Amino acid sequence: MIEPLWIVVPAAGSGVRMGSPLPKQYVTIGEHSMLQHTLTRLLMVEDVDGIVVSLSEGDDRWPSVAAGREPRVHTTIGGTTRADSVLAGLRFVLDQAPASAWVLVHDAARPLVSISDIKRLTDAVYNSGAVGGLLATPVHDTLKRADSLCCVELTVSRQNLWQAQTPQLFRAGELFEALHSAGRSGKPAESITDESSAMESMGHEPLLVEALQPNLKVTRPADLALATLLLANPLSES
Repeated sequence: MIEPLWIVVPAAGSGVRMGSPLPKQYVTIGEHSMLQHTLTRLLMVEDVDGIVVSLSEGDDRWPSVAAGREPRVHTTIGGTTRADSVLAGLRFVLDQAPASAWVLVHDAARPLVSISDIKRLTDAVYNSGAVGGLLATPVHDTLKRADSLCCVELTVSRQNLWQAQTPQLFRAGELFEALHSAGRSGKPAESITDESSAMESMGHEPLLVEALQPNLKVTRPADLALATLLLANPLSES
């Protein structure tokens, strides 16, 4: 690969659904915070020039994250939304690297991401010539659409449906423009929920790459219990 590779980690959120007094990314799993676990994984990715963590203004917990003392890890101030925090991270990257640099955007709340899956994603995108791509899993469960009273309105076909994950890989300049354009267009926030949806709004078709290892997003207390179990008993990636 000729172009630089960076990682942006939006970590400015509060994680209200966790019901914790701490922001979700600082909740402890075992002996370390979730953010520490996530950054430890990401620092193992091959050929990474740098990692930018977008923090909330006045974040006084960041100094407790040991991975933040690694020379390749940098911080910037994020925003009130995920898109704002990603944009802040991209601005940092674009100050250090060309617009053609590749950027992996990864949730701080996905501490289980597999290095082998990340490599499968980068290899697939680089070798296919795609505009970018994302880890995802095919939907296997039966899907129901509910009405306003939470009664089943209809059963939705799961054919060709995938559940998006992170990281998501795009060139820094193109992703910045897509997110910036989405913000200027006044599109509803719920229509741009990840980097891929921003790129899709520009007419691009990102590549879906199946994640073969657990890549749980910790959102609720039950997710935290499962993440704790999986981190204590990691699956083989062979």
